[in-house]
Amino acid sequence: MSEVTVRKQRPKHLAINEIRLPLPGIVSILHRVSGAGLFLLLPFLLYLLDRSLGSPETFETFAAVVDNGFIKLILFGLLWAYLHHFCAGIRFLMLDMHKGVDLEPARKSSKIVLVVSITLTLIIGVVLW
Repeated sequence: MSEVTVRKQRPKHLAINEIRLPLPGIVSILHRVSGAGLFLLLPFLLYLLDRSLGSPETFETFAAVVDNGFIKLILFGLLWAYLHHFCAGIRFLMLDMHKGVDLEPARKSSKIVLVVSITLTLIIGVVLW
């Protein structure tokens, strides 16, 4: 055998636009992002809860805030974040119990998480608004 081995030329910089992350990786990143979003917007949710449970005057403040289209969009995003975080959390608990750790079941469970979280978000979002 020849002592010269051919090595693949490694890039000198990281080209983010060329990285192709598999679906389980995307679900994992979305799980982290949704958890961080829920945590960061928790004071806003507590403010809305406080306004909704106070006196009739504070409830009017709550109703005026929630009636804003931009706030509805934020709440819709928070609804998706909660449902995705919940569904992906169940998936990760199953992976921790060594259920579905092979490649094909992992891809299938990732698809299920995305479909279920988006479907539940649309159903609950339409019912609430």
